[in-house]
This record gives sequence, structure tokens and C-alpha cells, in this order.
Amino acid sequence: MTPGLQAELAGAITAASGESFNCIHTALQGGGCIHQSYSLLGGDGRRYFAKLNRSASLGMFEAEADGLRELAAAGAIRVPRPLTCGSNGQEAYLILEWLDLGGRVRPADLGQRLALLHGHSQGEHGWWRHNHIGSTPQLNSPMPDWVTFFGSQRLHPQFKLAARNGAPTHLLRQGDRLLERLSVFFPGYRPLPSLLHGDLWGGNHGYVEGEPVLFDPAVYYGDREVDLAMSELFGGYPPAFHAAYQESRPLDPGYPVRKHLYNLYHVLNHFNLFGGGYVAQAERMVAHLLAQSG
Repeated sequence: MTPGLQAELAGAITAASGESFNCIHTALQGGGCIHQSYSLLGGDGRRYFAKLNRSASLGMFEAEADGLRELAAAGAIRVPRPLTCGSNGQEAYLILEWLDLGGRVRPADLGQRLALLHGHSQGEHGWWRHNHIGSTPQLNSPMPDWVTFFGSQRLHPQFKLAARNGAPTHLLRQGDRLLERLSVFFPGYRPLPSLLHGDLWGGNHGYVEGEPVLFDPAVYYGDREVDLAMSELFGGYPPAFHAAYQESRPLDPGYPVRKHLYNLYHVLNHFNLFGGGYVAQAERMVAHLLAQSG
């Protein structure tokens, strides 16, 4: 980080916190694949977490800050408090509360807290603003019907983007068939619009002195099964987490099939972001879902 940017971030923290912040040390933090992340240490011992990206990413940071506030307002699970975000015309930044992650791991507590979060609801699926899943725009236009929302705001945009990114014609044709048959996967099931983290892979949770913490959200309101499905996609959530969630808020019998539908959204997004073998995984998932649709 350049001295000039370090001074700018210190000034932004001072303005937002109302207390003078003199940054004496910065350290690059690992774990992110989209943004650069730093710890910022002040002379008085205060520490903050900063995310940086090109100036065009300011909207992404603003949406993330709003998402963290939405999660915090539910009072179900801890999230880092956003302090401020902005841009100097070249780089955008998001300043968050610093959390010392580590120590005791309590997956059952995490499962119970997630179940509490999902108990927070609103009248329609979606959210008051659009945001991002990774660096891909994520649409959140509110809709009363979940199947319509998931088809038009989640799967269809990913298939459309996949077409521009060179996805095989066979996958796109099968995707059209799947979109036409979405209602088949919801016999008698009408999910409430639950508050979702939206990007619940294993790298987006941790613990502070044993207390579960969620971060890096892609918030919206929708079927709670979406979060549970992604928690299974890449691992990182042990059986105790799933058992505690199921005990607190039992899942519908149709979840084992629908979880592949929900995870298709993330696999398509990974293809659109990173390419590679994700297209073959998406093809397998679509074929499996079509076979299940009768």
C-alpha cells in the first residue's frame, strides 16, 4: 500500500469514527480472490480491516456494507461492522471492524445462529437493492413468487452470461429446458422470504472466542435452502452444523433434490468468473436435474 493511500484511509477512518486515527502499520491479508485486503493498525492500538479494488468497485462495496447492516439488524449472528467506504478516483475501499478470528470452533452454535437468521423475513423475495455474487452482478428485484424470482433473477442471468463466455450450446439448450420446468421442483412447497447470507461457502465464516461470525455476504431474502445448499457445495461445514440447523429449523423433504438446483447458480457463476472445469460440472448438474424433473 502506498503512503498516500494509507493516509487517505486513515483520514476516512478519522472522519467516520470521529476519533483521530494515525495509521502506523499495514499488512496484506490473504483469503480473497477478488479484492485486496489489509489490516490497518493505529498508534493507539485500534485496528481495522480494509478491502481495496479499482474505483469502479465502489458500488460493490456499498452493497456489501448494506448487506452487513441488514444481517446485523436481525440480531441473530455476529458480522463485522462496516465503518465507511469510498473512492479516491483510482481505488475504492471498504473499512470494516477488525475481528480476531480463531480459537474455539463451535459448528453447532453456527447452525443454530443461521437458523435464527433465517427466521427473519419480509414480504417478498429479493431485496431493496442489487448487489454482487463474487464480482458478478446479482439482481434482487422484489417478487412475491419464489420460483419466478429464482428463474429470472438467478439462473437466467447466469445462463445468459455463460452464453457470452462461450458455454457449449448443449448446456444452454438444456438450461432453457430446465428453466421451463422449474416449478416441478416445488410440489406443495412455498418458501418464505428468509434473510440469507447468500454466499455461504466455508471461507465466509469464522469464530471470535468461540462466537460464530459471518462475513463477505451477498444478501437477499429468499428460500433458506439456498444457504444450506451452498454450505454443502465446497465443504467447510461439519455434520454438527447441519444437525443443529435441522434440529432448530427442519428442512422440507424436497431439499435433497433442490439443493442441486440452487448450487447450479454458484457453479455457473464460477464458470463465468473462472472458466475451467466448472462448465462440465454445470452440464452434469443440469442433466441430473432434468432427469429428476420427470
